[in-house]
Amino acid sequence: MSDGGVSDGGTGGGGPGGGGAGDGGGDGGSRSTAGGGLGVSSGASGSRVDAMLAAARARLDRLTPDDAAAAVAAGAILIDIRPAAQRAAEGAIPAAVIIERNVLEWRLDPTCEARAAFATGDDIRPIIICSEGYTSSLAAAALLDLQLTAATDVIGGFHAWAAAGLPITRG
Repeated sequence: MSDGGVSDGGTGGGGPGGGGAGDGGGDGGSRSTAGGGLGVSSGASGSRVDAMLAAARARLDRLTPDDAAAAVAAGAILIDIRPAAQRAAEGAIPAAVIIERNVLEWRLDPTCEARAAFATGDDIRPIIICSEGYTSSLAAAALLDLQLTAATDVIGGFHAWAAAGLPITRG
């Protein structure tokens, strides 16, 4: 399944929030963007962040939106890491816990005083979702580094979740 589109609503140069790379597709081939979205290349001449993303994804058992919804129904925790402005613009997932990317590791580390109430051990199953499936892969790989061995993400992110007809709320 493809990760979908490439726009993250960015406004400038490269990187998340910019016009170069961030949270679009990336499971194959090159992507170009118009109007300041994400351009991600996964070929041999890709960027360092492309290589980082590929390495992160190689460590994950990524889920389709339907598989993620089934995992949540079975007890996994869906964690939406999109910033508030992006959730306001795109919509929300009623079943998701909101933990923005900048504090994710602190909230899920069961040994941290700043952890979320549900982060009680290494046996939780966090499923990370972002806008289009890039940032979530990097975030889920960071959780693997915290010994949360069941951490993964949703292929295609919120856009794929909504396109699959799964529950969302708009604005």
